[in-house]
Amino acid sequence: MDRERLADLLAAVQGGRCSVDAALERLRDLPYEDLGFAKLDHHRGLRNGFPEVVFAQGKAPEQIVAIAQHLAASGGNVLVTRLDAAAAGELCAALPAFAYHREARVAVLRQHEPPTLADGPVLVVSAGTADLPVAEEAVATAEIMGNRVERLYDVGVAGIHRLLAERERLWQAAVVIVVAGMEGALPSVVGGLVSCPVVAVPTSVGYGASFHGLAALLGMLNTCAAGVVVVNIDNGFGAAAAATRIVRRRERGRNA
Repeated sequence: MDRERLADLLAAVQGGRCSVDAALERLRDLPYEDLGFAKLDHHRGLRNGFPEVVFAQGKAPEQIVAIAQHLAASGGNVLVTRLDAAAAGELCAALPAFAYHREARVAVLRQHEPPTLADGPVLVVSAGTADLPVAEEAVATAEIMGNRVERLYDVGVAGIHRLLAERERLWQAAVVIVVAGMEGALPSVVGGLVSCPVVAVPTSVGYGASFHGLAALLGMLNTCAAGVVVVNIDNGFGAAAAATRIVRRRERGRNA
């Protein structure tokens, strides 16, 4: 349940198009629904602006399907992250309306178009091709949350001219999400070029001394560029959620 659909329901009751009993039936599982193995937070969309997201990693396929079915029944969009191909096959067989994005490892159910945020775009930048799964997770998340999203890929610091050639696109972004592994230097460079917020995402890509992304994480946390914030290793979803909050706050301030 999000603000728009709740407002539509209340308007329908007020206008006599929906009975009080029917409205109560639609609201009966709020604020959460207990499935035994999971408690679905149906109020999250009202609080945070986007419904609860299913983190598939570690869950059995039948649990993923059950959670997705109950979230879908509420009428909203559903996002499932960290979904491997085998579990995705079972999910899409049970709920064919889901679209699976293999590279991003996400499945998306669009039951309505989210309100498009006028501000933006959110620009997702990746250092290398090996960082694309995390970058694409950020793209899919930002899009289902209503953002205009652009991509700028394979512009790592080993060939810095590739990034500098795209300065205009960097300057036009409302928020830049920078995804990088190895030593994690790219967000610092981007942070020194732009005035908008930069959300840095370290990836687990790299040789032995990268320690599965720890080197990139520490490098980003130690950036000397002002305005760079850092999410956890491989957390493209978290970066997109943070960027969405920034864009929404900018729009709210402009419209106040």
